[in-house]
Amino acid sequence: MRPGPSAKGVTMAGNDLGSLLGGLLGGGKGGQGAGAGDILGALLGALGGGGGGAQAGGGNNPLGGLMDMLTRSGLADQAQSWIGTGENQPVSGPQIADALPDDALRKAADQAGVSPEQAADEIARSLPQAVDRLSPGGSIPSGSLEDIIRAQNL
Repeated sequence: MRPGPSAKGVTMAGNDLGSLLGGLLGGGKGGQGAGAGDILGALLGALGGGGGGAQAGGGNNPLGGLMDMLTRSGLADQAQSWIGTGENQPVSGPQIADALPDDALRKAADQAGVSPEQAADEIARSLPQAVDRLSPGGSIPSGSLEDIIRAQNL
């Protein structure tokens, strides 16, 4: 009687992540954060929710997989600055677009109702803050992404 893992489940997870990330990014104030949360939630859902997500995303936490992708794409210094306790280095939309799988970026953009370029720009603006807030101890915590976000009491 219970539905199994399906595309609907992935979408629900992406929507839940979007809500949680919107809160993390201050989405209640002016809407920009909510859009950023939706796009990041959709991206992380695309990276970790579909087939093969465990390999790319480390189980239920696709954030680690995303950080690995950025590191392999030449953005190691920026990604490490977000996890560490110092100043967050910026990234550009084109850098994010180059680092991500095209299908994941396209899926996130479709779910958020924006172009892939707009999605990449929004991810570039919001990802440093999100990673910084999700890694207060200077490392990516283990556990599901939902649990990590909820543990921040945001």
